[in-house]
Amino acid sequence: MVAPTYLRSLQALELAVREGSFGAASTALGITPAAVGQRVKALEDYLGIELLIRGRAGIRPAPGLLPALPHLRQAFQELDAAARELELQRGHEIHVAAASDFVELWLAPRLDRFRAAHPNVRFCINGEGDAPRRLGRVDCEISYGPPREDRQYDLLFRDYVLPVASPENVRRTAQAGANPRLEGFPLVHLDFYKDDPAGLSWPEWVAANGVQRSAPERGMRFQRITAALDAVAANAGVSLCGLALISERLEGGEIALPYPIATGRWSDHGFFARFRPDMEGRRHIQRFRDWLVEESRQTASWLAEAATGGRYFTSAS
Repeated sequence: MVAPTYLRSLQALELAVREGSFGAASTALGITPAAVGQRVKALEDYLGIELLIRGRAGIRPAPGLLPALPHLRQAFQELDAAARELELQRGHEIHVAAASDFVELWLAPRLDRFRAAHPNVRFCINGEGDAPRRLGRVDCEISYGPPREDRQYDLLFRDYVLPVASPENVRRTAQAGANPRLEGFPLVHLDFYKDDPAGLSWPEWVAANGVQRSAPERGMRFQRITAALDAVAANAGVSLCGLALISERLEGGEIALPYPIATGRWSDHGFFARFRPDMEGRRHIQRFRDWLVEESRQTASWLAEAATGGRYFTSAS
Protein backbone atom coordinates (compact mmCIF):
# COMPACT_ATOMS: atom_id res chain seq x y z
CA MET A 1 0.00 0.00 0.00
CA VAL A 2 1.28 3.50 -0.89
CA ALA A 3 1.92 5.61 2.19
CA PRO A 4 -0.66 8.39 2.81
CA THR A 5 2.13 10.96 2.53
CA TYR A 6 2.27 10.20 -1.21
CA LEU A 7 -1.32 11.35 -1.89
CA ARG A 8 0.01 14.59 -3.39
CA SER A 9 2.35 12.61 -5.59
CA LEU A 10 -0.52 10.43 -6.81
CA GLN A 11 -2.55 13.56 -7.51
CA ALA A 12 0.32 15.10 -9.49
CA LEU A 13 0.81 11.85 -11.41
CA GLU A 14 -2.87 11.50 -12.33
CA LEU A 15 -3.13 15.15 -13.43
CA ALA A 16 0.09 14.99 -15.47
CA VAL A 17 -1.17 11.94 -17.37
CA ARG A 18 -4.64 13.42 -17.84
CA GLU A 19 -3.38 16.84 -18.99
CA GLY A 20 -0.41 15.51 -20.96
CA SER A 21 2.30 17.65 -19.40
CA PHE A 22 3.79 18.81 -16.11
CA GLY A 23 3.02 22.40 -17.12
CA ALA A 24 -0.73 21.84 -17.45
CA ALA A 25 -0.78 19.85 -14.21
CA SER A 26 1.12 22.62 -12.42
CA THR A 27 -1.53 25.18 -13.43
CA ALA A 28 -4.28 23.03 -11.97
CA LEU A 29 -2.33 22.47 -8.74
CA GLY A 30 -1.02 26.02 -8.34
CA ILE A 31 2.63 24.90 -8.17
CA THR A 32 5.55 24.96 -10.59
CA PRO A 33 6.10 22.29 -13.30
CA ALA A 34 9.34 21.37 -11.54
CA ALA A 35 7.42 20.70 -8.32
CA VAL A 36 5.02 18.40 -10.20
CA GLY A 37 8.02 16.49 -11.58
CA GLN A 38 9.55 16.23 -8.10
CA ARG A 39 6.35 14.75 -6.67
CA VAL A 40 6.18 12.14 -9.42
CA LYS A 41 9.90 11.35 -9.01
CA ALA A 42 9.42 10.87 -5.26
CA LEU A 43 6.67 8.34 -5.93
CA GLU A 44 8.82 6.53 -8.49
CA ASP A 45 11.67 6.34 -6.00
CA TYR A 46 9.33 5.02 -3.30
CA LEU A 47 7.85 2.31 -5.56
CA GLY A 48 11.08 1.53 -7.35
CA ILE A 49 9.49 1.61 -10.81
CA GLU A 50 9.21 4.07 -13.69
CA LEU A 51 5.73 5.60 -13.91
CA LEU A 52 6.11 8.11 -16.73
CA ILE A 53 8.04 8.13 -19.98
CA ARG A 54 9.32 11.61 -20.66
CA GLY A 55 10.11 12.69 -24.22
CA ARG A 56 10.10 15.62 -26.62
CA ALA A 57 6.43 15.01 -27.44
CA GLY A 58 5.50 15.22 -23.76
CA ILE A 59 4.83 12.50 -21.23
CA ARG A 60 3.00 9.19 -21.42
CA PRO A 61 2.30 6.39 -18.96
CA ALA A 62 5.05 3.82 -18.51
CA PRO A 63 4.11 0.12 -18.77
CA GLY A 64 4.24 -0.21 -14.98
CA LEU A 65 1.56 2.46 -14.58
CA LEU A 66 -0.94 1.22 -17.17
CA PRO A 67 -2.68 -1.44 -14.99
CA ALA A 68 -3.17 1.05 -12.15
CA LEU A 69 -4.21 4.04 -14.25
CA PRO A 70 -7.98 3.26 -14.47
CA HIS A 71 -8.12 2.79 -10.70
CA LEU A 72 -6.18 6.02 -10.17
CA ARG A 73 -8.56 7.97 -12.39
CA GLN A 74 -11.64 6.53 -10.69
CA ALA A 75 -10.20 7.24 -7.25
CA PHE A 76 -9.60 10.92 -8.02
CA GLN A 77 -13.01 11.26 -9.68
CA GLU A 78 -14.52 10.05 -6.41
CA LEU A 79 -12.29 12.40 -4.43
CA ASP A 80 -13.34 15.30 -6.67
CA ALA A 81 -17.00 14.45 -6.11
CA ALA A 82 -16.45 14.35 -2.35
CA ALA A 83 -14.51 17.60 -2.47
CA ARG A 84 -17.32 19.35 -4.35
CA GLU A 85 -19.80 18.32 -1.68
CA LEU A 86 -17.51 19.45 1.10
CA GLU A 87 -16.64 22.74 -0.62
CA LEU A 88 -20.25 23.81 -0.27
CA GLN A 89 -19.52 23.99 3.45
CA ARG A 90 -16.35 26.06 3.21
CA GLY A 91 -18.00 29.46 3.01
CA HIS A 92 -17.01 32.35 0.81
CA GLU A 93 -13.48 31.35 -0.19
CA ILE A 94 -11.83 31.85 -3.57
CA HIS A 95 -8.71 29.92 -4.49
CA VAL A 96 -6.60 31.36 -7.30
CA ALA A 97 -3.52 30.06 -9.10
CA ALA A 98 -1.82 32.71 -11.23
CA ALA A 99 1.52 33.83 -12.60
CA SER A 100 3.34 35.45 -9.66
CA ASP A 101 4.19 38.60 -11.61
CA PHE A 102 0.56 39.05 -12.62
CA VAL A 103 -0.51 38.74 -9.00
CA GLU A 104 2.08 41.13 -7.61
CA LEU A 105 1.98 43.78 -10.35
CA TRP A 106 -1.65 43.75 -11.50
CA LEU A 107 -4.04 41.75 -9.32
CA ALA A 108 -2.87 42.63 -5.81
CA PRO A 109 -2.99 46.44 -6.30
CA ARG A 110 -6.63 46.14 -7.43
CA LEU A 111 -7.93 43.45 -5.11
CA ASP A 112 -8.78 45.84 -2.28
CA ARG A 113 -11.55 47.25 -4.48
CA PHE A 114 -13.18 43.84 -4.67
CA ARG A 115 -12.67 43.25 -0.95
CA ALA A 116 -14.33 46.58 -0.14
CA ALA A 117 -17.43 45.55 -2.06
CA HIS A 118 -17.39 41.97 -0.76
CA PRO A 119 -15.78 42.01 2.72
CA ASN A 120 -16.87 38.45 3.57
CA VAL A 121 -14.88 36.84 0.74
CA ARG A 122 -11.51 35.34 1.66
CA PHE A 123 -8.73 34.58 -0.82
CA CYS A 124 -5.99 32.02 -1.14
CA ILE A 125 -3.72 33.05 -4.02
CA ASN A 126 -0.88 30.72 -4.95
CA GLY A 127 -1.21 29.05 -1.58
CA GLU A 128 -1.21 32.26 0.50
CA GLY A 129 -3.88 34.57 1.85
CA ASP A 130 -6.58 34.84 4.49
CA ALA A 131 -8.23 31.61 3.34
CA PRO A 132 -6.49 28.33 4.23
CA ARG A 133 -4.70 26.40 1.53
CA ARG A 134 -6.70 23.34 0.47
CA LEU A 135 -5.95 20.19 -1.50
CA GLY A 136 -7.85 20.08 -4.77
CA ARG A 137 -8.72 22.19 -7.76
CA VAL A 138 -8.55 25.95 -7.63
CA ASP A 139 -11.48 28.18 -8.52
CA CYS A 140 -9.57 30.36 -10.98
CA GLU A 141 -6.40 29.86 -13.01
CA ILE A 142 -4.71 32.86 -14.65
CA SER A 143 -1.92 32.29 -17.15
CA TYR A 144 -0.03 34.04 -19.95
CA GLY A 145 -0.07 32.29 -23.30
CA PRO A 146 -1.41 32.04 -26.88
CA PRO A 147 -5.06 32.60 -27.83
CA ARG A 148 -7.44 29.87 -26.68
CA GLU A 149 -10.46 28.63 -28.59
CA ASP A 150 -11.91 27.05 -25.45
CA ARG A 151 -14.85 29.08 -24.18
CA GLN A 152 -13.85 28.28 -20.62
CA TYR A 153 -11.04 30.83 -20.99
CA ASP A 154 -11.64 34.56 -20.60
CA LEU A 155 -9.12 36.77 -22.37
CA LEU A 156 -8.23 39.43 -19.83
CA PHE A 157 -5.88 41.54 -21.95
CA ARG A 158 -2.89 41.52 -24.25
CA ASP A 159 -0.06 43.79 -23.16
CA TYR A 160 1.88 46.57 -24.88
CA VAL A 161 5.61 45.94 -24.46
CA LEU A 162 8.17 48.74 -24.66
CA PRO A 163 11.54 49.84 -23.19
CA VAL A 164 11.62 51.03 -19.58
CA ALA A 165 14.43 52.50 -17.49
CA SER A 166 14.98 54.39 -14.27
CA PRO A 167 14.38 58.16 -14.43
CA GLU A 168 18.14 58.63 -13.95
CA ASN A 169 18.98 56.40 -16.88
CA VAL A 170 16.35 58.12 -19.01
CA ARG A 171 18.15 61.40 -18.36
CA ARG A 172 21.48 59.79 -19.21
CA THR A 173 20.27 58.21 -22.43
CA ALA A 174 18.65 61.48 -23.52
CA GLN A 175 22.10 63.09 -23.61
CA ALA A 176 23.02 60.81 -26.52
CA GLY A 177 21.45 61.04 -29.96
CA ALA A 178 18.28 59.04 -30.61
CA ASN A 179 20.02 56.38 -32.70
CA PRO A 180 22.96 55.47 -30.41
CA ARG A 181 20.97 56.08 -27.23
CA LEU A 182 21.25 52.48 -25.97
CA GLU A 183 24.94 52.06 -26.70
CA GLY A 184 26.83 51.60 -23.47
CA PHE A 185 23.76 50.89 -21.33
CA PRO A 186 23.26 47.33 -20.01
CA LEU A 187 20.25 45.51 -21.42
CA VAL A 188 17.93 43.53 -19.16
CA HIS A 189 16.31 40.53 -20.86
CA LEU A 190 13.00 39.03 -19.71
CA ASP A 191 12.40 35.34 -20.38
CA PHE A 192 8.72 35.89 -19.57
CA TYR A 193 8.13 36.94 -23.21
CA LYS A 194 10.53 34.55 -24.93
CA ASP A 195 7.79 32.31 -26.43
CA ASP A 196 5.62 35.19 -27.66
CA PRO A 197 5.67 35.27 -31.49
CA ALA A 198 5.29 39.06 -31.49
CA GLY A 199 9.07 39.36 -31.14
CA LEU A 200 9.38 40.94 -27.69
CA SER A 201 13.16 40.71 -27.37
CA TRP A 202 15.94 43.26 -27.54
CA PRO A 203 17.44 42.03 -30.86
CA GLU A 204 14.02 42.26 -32.51
CA TRP A 205 13.20 45.63 -30.95
CA VAL A 206 16.56 47.13 -31.98
CA ALA A 207 16.15 45.91 -35.56
CA ALA A 208 12.53 47.11 -35.82
CA ASN A 209 13.33 50.62 -34.55
CA GLY A 210 16.66 51.18 -36.31
CA VAL A 211 18.48 51.76 -33.03
CA GLN A 212 22.25 51.43 -32.85
CA ARG A 213 23.23 48.82 -30.31
CA SER A 214 26.08 46.30 -30.52
CA ALA A 215 25.37 42.73 -29.31
CA PRO A 216 21.72 43.33 -28.32
CA GLU A 217 21.45 39.68 -27.33
CA ARG A 218 23.82 40.20 -24.40
CA GLY A 219 22.96 41.38 -20.92
CA MET A 220 21.33 40.24 -17.69
CA ARG A 221 18.52 37.68 -17.92
CA PHE A 222 15.54 37.43 -15.57
CA GLN A 223 12.60 35.06 -15.44
CA ARG A 224 10.57 37.20 -13.04
CA ILE A 225 9.33 40.60 -14.19
CA THR A 226 9.44 41.98 -10.65
CA ALA A 227 13.14 41.10 -10.34
CA ALA A 228 13.87 42.80 -13.67
CA LEU A 229 11.98 45.93 -12.60
CA ASP A 230 13.93 46.06 -9.34
CA ALA A 231 17.14 45.96 -11.37
CA VAL A 232 15.85 48.69 -13.67
CA ALA A 233 14.83 50.92 -10.74
CA ALA A 234 18.33 50.47 -9.29
CA ASN A 235 19.84 51.94 -12.49
CA ALA A 236 21.20 48.53 -13.52
CA GLY A 237 19.94 48.67 -17.09
CA VAL A 238 17.09 49.06 -19.57
CA SER A 239 14.39 46.42 -20.01
CA LEU A 240 11.42 45.61 -22.22
CA CYS A 241 8.24 45.21 -20.21
CA GLY A 242 4.47 45.20 -20.59
CA LEU A 243 2.81 48.53 -19.86
CA ALA A 244 -0.17 47.04 -18.03
CA LEU A 245 2.09 45.48 -15.40
CA ILE A 246 4.09 48.63 -14.70
CA SER A 247 1.41 51.31 -14.79
CA GLU A 248 1.60 52.11 -11.06
CA ARG A 249 5.41 52.24 -11.01
CA LEU A 250 5.38 54.35 -14.16
CA GLU A 251 2.83 56.86 -12.93
CA GLY A 252 4.57 56.92 -9.53
CA GLY A 253 7.86 57.94 -11.18
CA GLU A 254 9.80 54.84 -10.11
CA ILE A 255 10.52 53.98 -13.75
CA ALA A 256 10.18 55.93 -17.00
CA LEU A 257 10.27 55.53 -20.77
CA PRO A 258 13.55 56.19 -22.59
CA TYR A 259 11.83 56.05 -26.02
CA PRO A 260 8.52 57.31 -27.41
CA ILE A 261 5.57 55.08 -26.62
CA ALA A 262 5.07 54.42 -30.34
CA THR A 263 8.16 52.18 -30.29
CA GLY A 264 6.24 49.57 -28.30
CA ARG A 265 4.67 46.42 -29.68
CA TRP A 266 1.50 44.53 -28.81
CA SER A 267 2.00 41.02 -27.49
CA ASP A 268 0.44 38.14 -29.40
CA HIS A 269 0.00 36.20 -26.19
CA GLY A 270 -2.34 37.43 -23.50
CA PHE A 271 -3.42 36.86 -19.92
CA PHE A 272 -6.26 34.36 -19.70
CA ALA A 273 -8.49 33.31 -16.81
CA ARG A 274 -10.18 29.93 -16.55
CA PHE A 275 -12.82 29.39 -13.90
CA ARG A 276 -13.96 25.95 -12.88
CA PRO A 277 -17.18 25.06 -14.69
CA ASP A 278 -19.10 23.98 -11.59
CA MET A 279 -19.69 27.48 -10.20
CA GLU A 280 -23.42 26.95 -9.73
CA GLY A 281 -24.42 27.98 -6.24
CA ARG A 282 -21.15 29.89 -5.72
CA ARG A 283 -22.23 33.45 -6.33
CA HIS A 284 -19.09 34.91 -4.76
CA ILE A 285 -16.95 33.22 -7.43
CA GLN A 286 -19.22 34.51 -10.21
CA ARG A 287 -18.96 38.01 -8.72
CA PHE A 288 -15.18 37.72 -8.69
CA ARG A 289 -15.22 36.62 -12.33
CA ASP A 290 -17.41 39.59 -13.29
CA TRP A 291 -15.12 41.94 -11.37
CA LEU A 292 -11.96 40.47 -12.92
CA VAL A 293 -13.36 40.78 -16.45
CA GLU A 294 -14.43 44.39 -15.84
CA GLU A 295 -11.07 45.39 -14.33
CA SER A 296 -9.36 43.78 -17.32
CA ARG A 297 -11.63 45.64 -19.73
CA GLN A 298 -10.58 48.92 -18.11
CA THR A 299 -6.92 47.91 -18.41
CA ALA A 300 -7.37 47.03 -22.09
CA SER A 301 -9.01 50.43 -22.74
CA TRP A 302 -6.24 52.19 -20.85
CA LEU A 303 -3.60 50.36 -22.89
CA ALA A 304 -5.31 51.21 -26.18
CA GLU A 305 -5.35 54.89 -25.22
CA ALA A 306 -1.74 54.83 -24.06
CA ALA A 307 -0.46 53.00 -27.14
CA THR A 308 -1.95 55.63 -29.45
CA GLY A 309 -0.38 58.49 -27.47
CA GLY A 310 -3.59 59.44 -25.71
CA ARG A 311 -1.85 59.36 -22.34
CA TYR A 312 1.32 61.20 -21.48
CA PHE A 313 4.30 59.50 -19.91
CA THR A 314 7.71 61.08 -19.39
CA SER A 315 10.03 59.84 -22.11
CA ALA A 316 13.11 60.93 -23.93
CA SER A 317 12.35 62.55 -27.25
